[in-house]
Amino acid sequence: MLQRFDSRNRDLLVNINGTLIHRDQAGVSPFDSAVQGGDAVWEGLRLYDGRVFRLRQHLERLRSSALALAFVEIPPEASIARELRRTLSANHMTTGVHIRLTLTRGVKVTSGMDPRLNQSGPTLIVLAEHKAPVYGETGVRLITSSIRRFRPDMLDPKIHHCNLIQSILAKLEANHAGADDAIMLDDRGFLAETNATHVFLVNDERVETSRVVACPEGITRSVVFELCREHSITCVERDISMTEVYRADEVFCTGTMGELVPVLEVDGRRIGSGTRGPMLNRLRELFRACIDSEPAWWPDGSEP
Repeated sequence: MLQRFDSRNRDLLVNINGTLIHRDQAGVSPFDSAVQGGDAVWEGLRLYDGRVFRLRQHLERLRSSALALAFVEIPPEASIARELRRTLSANHMTTGVHIRLTLTRGVKVTSGMDPRLNQSGPTLIVLAEHKAPVYGETGVRLITSSIRRFRPDMLDPKIHHCNLIQSILAKLEANHAGADDAIMLDDRGFLAETNATHVFLVNDERVETSRVVACPEGITRSVVFELCREHSITCVERDISMTEVYRADEVFCTGTMGELVPVLEVDGRRIGSGTRGPMLNRLRELFRACIDSEPAWWPDGSEP
């Protein structure tokens, strides 16, 4: 699975600290914390028919992550949302758009890792692209990576930080194996997530997923839990071994970038029937209905 360039994104305007600039001229300082040490937090959002899905939850998670990293200054939700709307308007975007929000600790007075060198406030980057769900409709094939996810006392996955080297190393392994993505385990050998998504299993109409011990608190993951609760589908969090993944009736992945996508194969083993299963078909329908029915939300209470 390799994303392709969309010609509609050729002349994108990117928003950096309130300045809209062509993608080819956009840049951040070499003294910025994101460049110096990956010292930044981020969110991926999706725009459907003028509405940013679960914007409130994404902004809350962005703030939570920045607080955990002790950012001295965090822009108010209304300010971030204003720049988001300006960016979408400037690019004439209404639907089928993926948005990457990045908040860095800001520019340092001199290079170094000490946060006290950051004295000019944070850097906010809003990057919106025309982008359909990246995995398509057919499903993905995964391998198990040798790279393990950290537990909370190493680096808490509840911090949605920009230091993504673990994920990149796992993705390199998947690329080398000819797979779409890689499953990553925690330090005990239990399922954590993939390099880019959360993982769910289905057995006897029961939906299961890993605990948030070595994986982040996913927004799409939480929607699946809500849908299961509302429609009397059993859904539990627990430790899951790879043997259980291999023998599951269905396996699927969730995330803003790809929505809900079936897993057809893991480590060369066919999962279930090798096609999208009935539980995922049902959840995808419920997910789409949720997207279509959820009203727009902006921090200032305004309409799109």
